[in-house]
Amino acid sequence: MNIYIITGASKGIGKAIAEELLKDENNQVIGLSRSSSIAHPNYRHHPIDFSDLTSLEKMLPEVFLPYQDAARLGLINNAGVLGDIGYVGEDLPNETFKIVFDVNVVAPAMLMNTFLKTYRHHRAQQVVVNISSGAGKYPVDGWASYCASKAAIDMLSQTAQQEQDIRGTGVKVFALSPGVVDTEMQGNIRSSDATRFSNIQRFKDYKAKGELTSPEEVGRKVVTFLNGVEKYNEVIVSLRDM
Repeated sequence: MNIYIITGASKGIGKAIAEELLKDENNQVIGLSRSSSIAHPNYRHHPIDFSDLTSLEKMLPEVFLPYQDAARLGLINNAGVLGDIGYVGEDLPNETFKIVFDVNVVAPAMLMNTFLKTYRHHRAQQVVVNISSGAGKYPVDGWASYCASKAAIDMLSQTAQQEQDIRGTGVKVFALSPGVVDTEMQGNIRSSDATRFSNIQRFKDYKAKGELTSPEEVGRKVVTFLNGVEKYNEVIVSLRDM
Protein backbone atom coordinates (compact mmCIF):
# COMPACT_ATOMS: atom_id res chain seq x y z
CA MET A 1 0.00 0.00 0.00
CA ASN A 2 1.23 3.48 -0.92
CA ILE A 3 -0.08 6.61 0.81
CA TYR A 4 0.01 9.98 -0.94
CA ILE A 5 -1.06 13.23 0.72
CA ILE A 6 -1.84 15.94 -1.85
CA THR A 7 -2.75 19.57 -1.23
CA GLY A 8 -5.02 21.43 -3.63
CA ALA A 9 -6.47 18.13 -4.83
CA SER A 10 -9.89 19.45 -5.87
CA LYS A 11 -8.87 20.97 -9.22
CA GLY A 12 -6.06 21.62 -11.66
CA ILE A 13 -2.71 19.90 -11.22
CA GLY A 14 -3.53 18.51 -7.77
CA LYS A 15 -6.69 16.79 -8.96
CA ALA A 16 -4.91 15.43 -12.03
CA ILE A 17 -2.12 13.94 -9.90
CA ALA A 18 -4.64 12.40 -7.49
CA GLU A 19 -6.72 10.85 -10.28
CA GLU A 20 -3.63 9.45 -11.99
CA LEU A 21 -2.42 7.89 -8.73
CA LEU A 22 -5.84 6.38 -8.08
CA LYS A 23 -5.61 4.38 -11.30
CA ASP A 24 -3.36 2.04 -9.30
CA GLU A 25 -5.36 0.11 -6.70
CA ASN A 26 -2.27 -0.04 -4.49
CA ASN A 27 -2.40 3.73 -3.96
CA GLN A 28 -4.46 5.58 -1.40
CA VAL A 29 -4.76 9.35 -1.68
CA ILE A 30 -5.55 11.86 1.05
CA GLY A 31 -6.63 15.17 -0.48
CA LEU A 32 -6.39 18.48 1.34
CA SER A 33 -8.39 21.31 -0.21
CA ARG A 34 -11.37 23.57 0.36
CA SER A 35 -13.75 21.27 -1.49
CA SER A 36 -13.79 17.73 -2.85
CA SER A 37 -14.38 16.76 -6.48
CA ILE A 38 -13.08 13.16 -6.43
CA ALA A 39 -15.24 10.12 -5.67
CA HIS A 40 -13.13 6.99 -5.28
CA PRO A 41 -12.96 4.25 -2.62
CA ASN A 42 -9.22 4.91 -2.14
CA TYR A 43 -9.63 8.65 -1.73
CA ARG A 44 -10.15 10.54 1.54
CA HIS A 45 -10.75 14.27 1.70
CA HIS A 46 -9.95 16.77 4.44
CA PRO A 47 -11.49 20.25 3.95
CA ILE A 48 -9.01 23.05 4.67
CA ASP A 49 -8.28 26.65 3.76
CA PHE A 50 -4.49 26.95 3.67
CA SER A 51 -4.62 30.62 4.57
CA ASP A 52 -6.03 29.55 7.96
CA LEU A 53 -2.86 28.24 9.57
CA THR A 54 -4.47 27.77 12.98
CA SER A 55 -7.02 25.33 11.54
CA LEU A 56 -4.29 23.60 9.56
CA GLU A 57 -2.23 23.04 12.70
CA LYS A 58 -5.23 21.47 14.46
CA MET A 59 -5.93 19.18 11.50
CA LEU A 60 -2.42 17.76 11.13
CA PRO A 61 -2.90 14.79 13.54
CA GLU A 62 -5.92 13.67 11.48
CA VAL A 63 -3.88 13.65 8.28
CA PHE A 64 -0.56 12.15 9.37
CA LEU A 65 -1.76 8.84 10.80
CA PRO A 66 0.68 5.96 11.49
CA TYR A 67 0.01 4.10 8.21
CA GLN A 68 2.15 1.27 9.58
CA ASP A 69 1.63 -1.00 6.56
CA ALA A 70 2.60 1.60 3.97
CA ALA A 71 5.40 0.69 1.56
CA ARG A 72 5.66 4.28 0.33
CA LEU A 73 4.67 7.58 1.91
CA GLY A 74 4.44 10.69 -0.23
CA LEU A 75 3.61 14.33 0.41
CA ILE A 76 2.83 16.55 -2.58
CA ASN A 77 2.56 20.22 -1.68
CA ASN A 78 0.69 21.48 -4.72
CA ALA A 79 -1.74 24.13 -3.42
CA GLY A 80 -0.72 27.67 -4.24
CA VAL A 81 -1.98 31.16 -5.04
CA LEU A 82 -0.66 33.87 -7.34
CA GLY A 83 -1.92 36.72 -5.20
CA ASP A 84 -2.72 40.22 -6.39
CA ILE A 85 -0.78 41.27 -9.47
CA GLY A 86 0.82 44.67 -9.09
CA TYR A 87 4.03 46.56 -8.55
CA VAL A 88 5.62 46.79 -5.11
CA GLY A 89 5.29 50.32 -3.79
CA GLU A 90 2.26 51.21 -5.89
CA ASP A 91 -1.30 50.02 -5.18
CA LEU A 92 -0.40 46.47 -4.08
CA PRO A 93 -2.10 45.72 -0.72
CA ASN A 94 0.18 44.55 2.08
CA GLU A 95 -2.22 41.70 2.84
CA THR A 96 -1.32 39.93 -0.41
CA PHE A 97 2.17 39.17 0.89
CA LYS A 98 0.79 37.46 3.99
CA ILE A 99 -1.77 35.41 2.05
CA VAL A 100 0.71 34.30 -0.60
CA PHE A 101 3.42 33.36 1.88
CA ASP A 102 0.99 31.60 4.22
CA VAL A 103 -0.40 29.44 1.41
CA ASN A 104 2.73 29.00 -0.72
CA VAL A 105 5.43 28.73 1.95
CA VAL A 106 4.27 28.47 5.57
CA ALA A 107 1.56 25.83 5.01
CA PRO A 108 3.85 23.57 2.89
CA ALA A 109 6.63 24.01 5.47
CA MET A 110 4.26 22.97 8.28
CA LEU A 111 3.10 19.93 6.32
CA MET A 112 6.63 18.88 5.39
CA ASN A 113 7.87 19.37 8.95
CA THR A 114 5.03 17.24 10.33
CA PHE A 115 5.44 14.58 7.62
CA LEU A 116 9.18 14.19 8.27
CA LYS A 117 8.72 14.23 12.04
CA THR A 118 5.83 11.74 12.08
CA TYR A 119 7.49 9.20 9.78
CA ARG A 120 11.08 9.70 10.89
CA HIS A 121 11.37 6.06 12.00
CA HIS A 122 8.96 4.56 9.46
CA ARG A 123 10.49 1.93 7.18
CA ALA A 124 8.53 3.05 4.12
CA GLN A 125 10.15 4.80 1.18
CA GLN A 126 9.42 8.50 1.65
CA VAL A 127 9.26 11.38 -0.83
CA VAL A 128 8.24 15.02 -0.59
CA VAL A 129 7.41 16.95 -3.76
CA ASN A 130 6.92 20.69 -3.41
CA ILE A 131 5.40 22.14 -6.57
CA SER A 132 7.55 25.10 -7.52
CA SER A 133 7.73 27.40 -10.55
CA GLY A 134 10.17 28.99 -12.93
CA ALA A 135 8.98 32.24 -11.35
CA GLY A 136 11.05 31.31 -8.30
CA LYS A 137 14.21 31.43 -10.38
CA TYR A 138 13.81 34.75 -12.22
CA PRO A 139 11.81 37.93 -11.55
CA VAL A 140 8.45 38.59 -13.21
CA ASP A 141 7.12 42.13 -12.86
CA GLY A 142 3.84 42.26 -10.99
CA TRP A 143 4.45 38.90 -9.34
CA ALA A 144 6.78 39.89 -6.50
CA SER A 145 5.02 37.92 -3.77
CA TYR A 146 4.58 34.81 -5.95
CA CYS A 147 8.18 34.84 -7.23
CA ALA A 148 9.55 35.29 -3.73
CA SER A 149 7.34 32.51 -2.35
CA LYS A 150 8.50 30.01 -4.98
CA ALA A 151 12.15 30.98 -4.43
CA ALA A 152 11.53 30.24 -0.75
CA ILE A 153 10.05 26.83 -1.59
CA ASP A 154 13.13 25.99 -3.67
CA MET A 155 15.50 26.85 -0.83
CA LEU A 156 13.29 25.15 1.77
CA SER A 157 13.39 21.97 -0.31
CA GLN A 158 17.16 22.12 -0.83
CA THR A 159 17.83 22.68 2.86
CA ALA A 160 15.47 19.89 3.93
CA GLN A 161 17.17 17.48 1.51
CA GLN A 162 20.59 18.45 2.82
CA GLU A 163 19.38 17.72 6.35
CA GLN A 164 17.95 14.34 5.33
CA ASP A 165 21.26 13.47 3.67
CA ILE A 166 23.17 14.38 6.83
CA ARG A 167 20.85 12.18 8.88
CA GLY A 168 21.08 9.37 6.32
CA THR A 169 17.32 8.84 6.23
CA GLY A 170 17.01 8.10 2.52
CA VAL A 171 14.08 10.54 2.24
CA LYS A 172 13.91 12.39 -1.09
CA VAL A 173 12.78 16.02 -1.24
CA PHE A 174 12.13 17.84 -4.50
CA ALA A 175 11.03 21.24 -5.78
CA LEU A 176 9.28 20.35 -9.02
CA SER A 177 8.36 22.93 -11.65
CA PRO A 178 5.47 21.81 -13.90
CA GLY A 179 5.91 24.44 -16.62
CA VAL A 180 3.10 26.58 -18.04
CA VAL A 181 -0.13 24.67 -17.38
CA ASP A 182 -3.70 25.39 -18.49
CA THR A 183 -5.19 26.07 -15.06
CA GLU A 184 -7.49 28.60 -13.44
CA MET A 185 -4.40 30.58 -12.41
CA GLN A 186 -3.47 31.03 -16.07
CA GLY A 187 -6.93 32.43 -16.74
CA ASN A 188 -6.45 34.96 -13.95
CA ILE A 189 -3.08 35.97 -15.40
CA ARG A 190 -4.55 36.58 -18.86
CA SER A 191 -7.30 38.77 -17.42
CA SER A 192 -4.91 40.97 -15.43
CA ASP A 193 -4.15 44.65 -16.08
CA ALA A 194 -1.31 45.18 -18.59
CA THR A 195 -0.14 48.24 -16.63
CA ARG A 196 0.60 45.91 -13.69
CA PHE A 197 2.10 43.06 -15.69
CA SER A 198 4.15 43.76 -18.81
CA ASN A 199 4.27 40.11 -19.94
CA ILE A 200 0.52 39.65 -20.27
CA GLN A 201 0.57 39.30 -24.07
CA ARG A 202 3.05 36.42 -23.86
CA PHE A 203 0.64 34.51 -21.64
CA LYS A 204 -2.29 35.27 -23.92
CA ASP A 205 -0.20 33.90 -26.80
CA TYR A 206 0.47 30.66 -24.88
CA LYS A 207 -3.28 30.04 -24.80
CA ALA A 208 -3.99 31.20 -28.35
CA LYS A 209 -1.20 29.05 -29.81
CA GLY A 210 -2.08 25.95 -27.77
CA GLU A 211 1.23 26.01 -25.91
CA LEU A 212 -0.22 25.35 -22.47
CA THR A 213 0.22 21.87 -21.01
CA SER A 214 -2.96 20.21 -19.75
CA PRO A 215 -3.24 19.34 -16.05
CA GLU A 216 -3.82 15.70 -17.05
CA GLU A 217 -0.50 15.54 -18.88
CA VAL A 218 1.26 17.09 -15.91
CA GLY A 219 -0.47 14.57 -13.63
CA ARG A 220 0.85 11.67 -15.72
CA LYS A 221 4.38 13.11 -15.70
CA VAL A 222 4.34 13.69 -11.95
CA VAL A 223 3.24 10.11 -11.25
CA THR A 224 5.95 8.81 -13.60
CA PHE A 225 8.41 10.98 -11.67
CA LEU A 226 7.16 9.64 -8.34
CA ASN A 227 7.65 6.08 -9.55
CA GLY A 228 11.26 6.77 -10.47
CA VAL A 229 12.53 9.29 -7.91
CA GLU A 230 15.65 7.23 -7.27
CA LYS A 231 16.95 8.38 -10.67
CA TYR A 232 17.04 12.03 -9.59
CA ASN A 233 19.83 13.47 -7.46
CA GLU A 234 19.06 17.16 -7.90
CA VAL A 235 16.43 18.79 -5.70
CA ILE A 236 15.33 21.36 -8.27
CA VAL A 237 13.63 19.50 -11.13
CA SER A 238 11.58 20.67 -14.13
CA LEU A 239 8.95 18.54 -15.87
CA ARG A 240 10.02 20.20 -19.10
CA ASP A 241 13.22 18.15 -18.93
CA MET A 242 11.26 14.88 -18.91
